[in-house]
Amino acid sequence: MFRRKHSSNDHREHDQMHPEEKVNELRVAIGPQSGRNLQFCTDACLRRYLEARNWNVDKSKKMLQETLKWRSTYKPEEIRWHEVAHEGETGKLYRASFHDRGGRPVLVLRPGKQNTSSHDNQLRHLVYLLENAILNLPDEQEQMVWLIDFTGWSFSNAVPNRTARETINILQNHYPERLSAAFLYSPPRIFETFWKIIKYFLDSKTFQKVKFVYPKNAESMELMQQHFDIDILPTELGGRDNSPYDHEEFSRLMAKDDIKSAKLWGFDNTHSPNVHSTAVAPEPEPTAPPAS
Repeated sequence: MFRRKHSSNDHREHDQMHPEEKVNELRVAIGPQSGRNLQFCTDACLRRYLEARNWNVDKSKKMLQETLKWRSTYKPEEIRWHEVAHEGETGKLYRASFHDRGGRPVLVLRPGKQNTSSHDNQLRHLVYLLENAILNLPDEQEQMVWLIDFTGWSFSNAVPNRTARETINILQNHYPERLSAAFLYSPPRIFETFWKIIKYFLDSKTFQKVKFVYPKNAESMELMQQHFDIDILPTELGGRDNSPYDHEEFSRLMAKDDIKSAKLWGFDNTHSPNVHSTAVAPEPEPTAPPAS
């Protein structure tokens, strides 16, 4: 529950071995993999798990094995947009059309636009968009940014503590080192009570990535300008772009990405249980008139 503390032994252990050797050691420790696990466990993936556990191989092994077990049952790569699209109708969570100044994909969260109460569906929607952001990572980039707009947020539309905790658990334990920063834009005073509860579920690395931004604070806005081009940032987040969220347009984009995801994971559109082709069905062949 409380933030994890790292011992000095972890740091000394890292100093005594090169990262490549640590990656190889972790690969040996988890044993041979096959199928999707083999595709998932790239060297870059192993480095992220090592980084998340301060390069302690035993702790990284445990963390990675728990993720592989989770992925084998949750099957995040099989979730398709049509299954979770209703969760996104209000634009409460979507991948932005712009990147931050470091070229990272941006997920925009607007908790004030909450439109459902299903714990499971809300989490599947989140996981789908995490996978989608990773699918759209530029070359040489491994992380994403979260922009959280608190316009309209209150305790009446806040997600339950259970959902907030599970969101943190999924992000920290199954997508380690995928978050570059989370900007909490204009949180109301009442959010402080909510924050006091959920911050204890954040590990120290994630906690340090959370940035509070207040529009009337010059230092806060300077921080936003350091990370984002104000001209393409939504007005609700202190930018100059007043284009509204278009659910139909976003859905078309996600449908295309579903095809891309299916190819990446080796699914056949006609055999994968959750992949639906967006191609238009061919016209039926004309039938010959019955003989007279």
